[in-house]
Amino acid sequence: MGAIFQSLGRTVAAGVVLVVILIAAAGSGIAFNYAWGTFVMRWFHVLAGVMWIGLLWYFNFVQIPSMPKIPDDQKPAIGKVIAPTALFWFRWAALATVVTGLLLAGMNGYLGNLLTFARPFTAIAIGMWLGLIMAFNVWFIIWPNQKKALGIVQVDADAKAKAARLAMLTSRFNTMLSIPMLYCMVAQQNGGL
Repeated sequence: MGAIFQSLGRTVAAGVVLVVILIAAAGSGIAFNYAWGTFVMRWFHVLAGVMWIGLLWYFNFVQIPSMPKIPDDQKPAIGKVIAPTALFWFRWAALATVVTGLLLAGMNGYLGNLLTFARPFTAIAIGMWLGLIMAFNVWFIIWPNQKKALGIVQVDADAKAKAARLAMLTSRFNTMLSIPMLYCMVAQQNGGL
């Protein structure tokens, strides 16, 4: 058992195996039809979203507030190892969330209706647009500025400080938007707006 948990790959693989076991245990109780396919796409959407928003909240609730408390000689470990890896998963999880969300909207037949904000699609439309704004921020504001702040792209000290501040403020903006975005996503299926 310890060998499974000593490797992230084996841990994730074990999770997938458990899902397969759950599906097999349901046996003929699952109708592998279009509805099941939309369920699976929603599950992928939620998995990607948990990764994305989990990392967003990690940055804002843990990493950013902790940085002033970390001794200067230990900060390179964050900036050179942890942050670049976390930002890799952060931006690709954002993209995966958007792609699976758009596929899910298409599969459910309401992708075109999301432009009108008309009932019964108001909540999901608002949530989608908030998510798209957040994903845009990840790829086109946060990531380019984090590359400067982390030294991946070389800039002078003043530009580095400005980039770090802009990345932090945009990340905080995304944290703010994540709260109503998550509300709207859950509200759509549960009758609240």
